[in-house]
Amino acid sequence: MSAALLAYADEVSGCTRCRLAQGRTQVVFGAGSPSADLMFVGEAPGFHEDKQGIPFVGQAGKLLETLLAGIGLARQDVYIANTLKCRPPGNRDPQPDEVEACEPYLFRQIELIEPIVIATLGNFATKLLSGRPTGITRVHGQEQEAVLGGRKVLLYPLYHPAAALYTPAMLKVLESDFARLPELLGRELVPPSPPAPSFAEFAPAQPAVQLGLF
Repeated sequence: MSAALLAYADEVSGCTRCRLAQGRTQVVFGAGSPSADLMFVGEAPGFHEDKQGIPFVGQAGKLLETLLAGIGLARQDVYIANTLKCRPPGNRDPQPDEVEACEPYLFRQIELIEPIVIATLGNFATKLLSGRPTGITRVHGQEQEAVLGGRKVLLYPLYHPAAALYTPAMLKVLESDFARLPELLGRELVPPSPPAPSFAEFAPAQPAVQLGLF
């Protein structure tokens, strides 16, 4: 982990911004390459993540590693984080105030890592980072350009691996969407063009009387 990311992880480890601090074992900050081109953002830590302090270490994490291997990548090649850094009780859905409290941590991580592609896993991460209410069923596999962490990235919504563990049809869709990641990582994002100069910038100043203003 880079020095800046390590220092930030240490800072976040004592967070008490929301009620989840009371029931957690530890903050699950994130894991992987601090200079990854590909970043995954999930929902929240589960039981195993809370105990180990590492995101995606349960069955969903194993499937994620299998999917990565299918496109020639390993866990250490990417960066993995969650919308929430603490486990909600009973793995319930994140509450709006919890997401709001944790949101700055995720955006700072994105700023420090500077990924090219951010793959959102499931509804919560997709809605938060896209800024839209559209669910994952409608937008999975459809990349969009976004400005996150102060720079342009490709946002790429994917089904959460947990949803595909017991549904073969959904697993096939996830595999198909994953197969496009190498292409997206190779895509060059063109910075927005500066606005075209207006005619007024080139026109010589004219006396008001000549312009018929008086």
